[in-house]
Amino acid sequence: MPDQEPDYRFTLANERTFLAWIRTALALLAGGVALGQLFVGGFGESARRALASMCVVLAVVIAVGAFARWRQIQAAMRRDAPLPNPPLVPVMVGGVVAAALICAISGVV
Repeated sequence: MPDQEPDYRFTLANERTFLAWIRTALALLAGGVALGQLFVGGFGESARRALASMCVVLAVVIAVGAFARWRQIQAAMRRDAPLPNPPLVPVMVGGVVAAALICAISGVV
């Protein structure tokens, strides 16, 4: 079956979702940089670095994953195939849980 152009509304919805994930990645990146460079109180040095590094790594994973997901969905819509399962949601939840554990272990919360 040849590829067909999907309805523009679905294409734009896919793009909006991609941009929402990119905003999330940018927020995590900004948080990681702020933790690494500006935040001095409340954390031990190793916990602060671990949390900052986790934010930056999670931002990169989400940005790359968002692009891959956008392409997968575009391809699925063009083939009129079922949409693939979203892998970014469990990654994001795992990252937030890990960050919360670091905060709890360091005694911040």
